[in-house]
Amino acid sequence: MTKPRVVIVGAGFAGYHAAKTLSRLAGKRAEIVLLNSTDYFLYLPLLPEVAAGVVEPTRISVPLSGTLNGVRVVIGEADRVDLQNRWVGYRQQEGDRGQLAYDRLVLAVGSVNKLLPIPGVTAYAHGFRGLPEALYLHDHVVRQIELAELTEDPAEQRARTTFVVVGAGYTGTEVAAHGQLFTDRLIAQRPHLKVRPRWMLLDVAPRVLPELGDRMSRTADRVLRRRGVDVRMGTSVSEATPDGVMLTDGEYVPTCSLVWCVGVRPDPFVAELGLRTEKGRLVVDEFLNVPGYPEVYACGDAAAVPDVTRPGQICTMTAQHAQRQGKLAAQNIAASYGQGSRKPYKHYDLGWVVDLGGKDAAANPLKVPLSGLPAKAVTRGYHLLAMPGNRARVGADWVLDATMSRPAVQLGLVPANAVPLESESPEMVRRA
Repeated sequence: MTKPRVVIVGAGFAGYHAAKTLSRLAGKRAEIVLLNSTDYFLYLPLLPEVAAGVVEPTRISVPLSGTLNGVRVVIGEADRVDLQNRWVGYRQQEGDRGQLAYDRLVLAVGSVNKLLPIPGVTAYAHGFRGLPEALYLHDHVVRQIELAELTEDPAEQRARTTFVVVGAGYTGTEVAAHGQLFTDRLIAQRPHLKVRPRWMLLDVAPRVLPELGDRMSRTADRVLRRRGVDVRMGTSVSEATPDGVMLTDGEYVPTCSLVWCVGVRPDPFVAELGLRTEKGRLVVDEFLNVPGYPEVYACGDAAAVPDVTRPGQICTMTAQHAQRQGKLAAQNIAASYGQGSRKPYKHYDLGWVVDLGGKDAAANPLKVPLSGLPAKAVTRGYHLLAMPGNRARVGADWVLDATMSRPAVQLGLVPANAVPLESESPEMVRRA
């Protein structure tokens, strides 16, 4: 008798953990197929450390094959779903096309960079959602410092050593925090360059980390300002040009670097499905089912999952929610085959962690606010526990960074035109 097939689209936090959990619960009762555009799961929280040269890029890229036992991995980008005939169409990297029939479908396509209608931003800014963007930023920062060393024009030196980060959420705050330490190290290796790099962190919100509590926000703000980061709340970019940015307060800042971290939006693939959406995310019930299609589930950033802790609201787009929802989707699918009973999505906030580079972090495990070394220990411990692989390698990189000088070279593997801000696949390098 042919096994029913479960197709999971996307291998982010939701899709990866859905596949891992389902292989454990129903691996003998169903064929599990994971469709993803890359052959790895990317541990996004450590992306700022890749850009700063703390952690090697392969450390946070956990291979799908070998870590998902009993799961068939198909490399390709989904571009169509036929809900009536139950199949998913996809395009392989070399252009070939294929189809996957399904009995159960999990849509976990994730999110891409959020765009705003600001002149020049899509042309001159770069996002920070995928590995190519982190590799590009690392090379770009090193290149700007090297070019600043070559010029004798003070104005050009200041422009090349000014880095503007827009968005003071998790990603933007960590990018600015790690970036300032990274460029300070680069300058220390170049005694002839008599200018200190300037990192600017902008946001229209009244404080950094606006989605977190006041104490974590104050900790991050204090650390950033102590290091010399120019933190400007209530301020953003009104226009981007080839030579700098105009701020909403009227100031023009000459710079060659604009990092866009204003948030994320659901993958545009969601809008093409013809299903009901809320804020661009697929509407699902508390069991993660798509209304009218009991065989279709959605989770993670692509799904508008009801938040039982805030009646009338939907869950925020975080890795913690995505991971938990992916596991629940797997459990409910297993229940549909007679193993266990399906359950609604309920979550309990166990706290948050923000790595600020060096010996600094902010954390509130179980609502206990921490800063400094205790927060750093909690933060790194959390990341090691949350990573599904490569833990020893990540830990080794942390030890090496703390005890040895950090090598900083630009490999030039990812050119600027390969990582445009307006991209539906930030995890992929755009081919010329």
